[in-house]
Amino acid sequence: MVFLGYHASHEQVPPSRLLSAVVRAEEIGFDGAMCSDHLAPWGIAQGESGYAWSWLGAALASTSFSLGVVTAPGQRYHPVISAQAIATLEEMFPGRFWAALGSGEAVNEHVTGDEWPPKDRRNTRLRQSVDVIRELLAGREVSRSGEIDVHRARVWSLPADPPPLLGAAVTAETAAWAAGWADGLATVAQPPDKLAKVLQAYADAGGTGPRVIQIHVSLEDTDAAAVQVAREQWRHSAISGSLWDIEQPEDFDALAGEPSDEQLRKGALIAHDASELADRIAGLVALGFDRAYIHGIGTDQTAFLDRVERDLLPALRGAL
Repeated sequence: MVFLGYHASHEQVPPSRLLSAVVRAEEIGFDGAMCSDHLAPWGIAQGESGYAWSWLGAALASTSFSLGVVTAPGQRYHPVISAQAIATLEEMFPGRFWAALGSGEAVNEHVTGDEWPPKDRRNTRLRQSVDVIRELLAGREVSRSGEIDVHRARVWSLPADPPPLLGAAVTAETAAWAAGWADGLATVAQPPDKLAKVLQAYADAGGTGPRVIQIHVSLEDTDAAAVQVAREQWRHSAISGSLWDIEQPEDFDALAGEPSDEQLRKGALIAHDASELADRIAGLVALGFDRAYIHGIGTDQTAFLDRVERDLLPALRGAL
């Protein structure tokens, strides 16, 4: 059976309400949850960005299912600090935590004042960070010099077993690269042909572990309302080209401009019919994913989760 999870979006919902939402997500039948780890939202209208690691402790203590986070060690977080945070959550909640590690986005990382490196250097930095984190989670003392400098670091409070460290990848090239070190693959919904290439690249490079997809949806009572939610909350997805080098939410808004309905439909699954949405989600999962995390892109998570309980989850269970 395919694992169906809930995605908690820190950029759109205050952390207190998001905690209530993840508790509700377990109550209505989701198998687990994941969250983002941003310092800033994608756009001004989103207007939030709680600290993921504080929230994760509260969320794990308030639920009994698994939770994961997509995070970027290397600039805003030194990998020693990332390793300590990962170890603490796994020690407190054994077998319930995972992290997907990515090379980061300028909107979150530029605040350190350090140079924002090109993609090849970010990948090198991430790989070095992953190696440091794994060594620390194994209880070893670590010193390194390179894209990441570490001096005689050690994490003292360790879990019995380290949690899975997945690779976050959007392109086939990054997926193939991540296959060399990751315990699984985490990606986001794209056109099926692009997703198929991401999965194939990961497999061809020897990638193992779960294949995880995050799917953005706008499910409202009418199609017009669903489009409007996407326009207000998710129009940055209409930006052509890379999102990773943009520094400010205002810049995302300016670059997105006023996208057409057709452009918005490419950035999220927009629907008013839950059965039809379930079929579209099932089509993406069928490409080869083990877990799907559903992200309702509106800010009213209470209404979204009520609709999911009533209509979407039953339809999804039937479609998968």
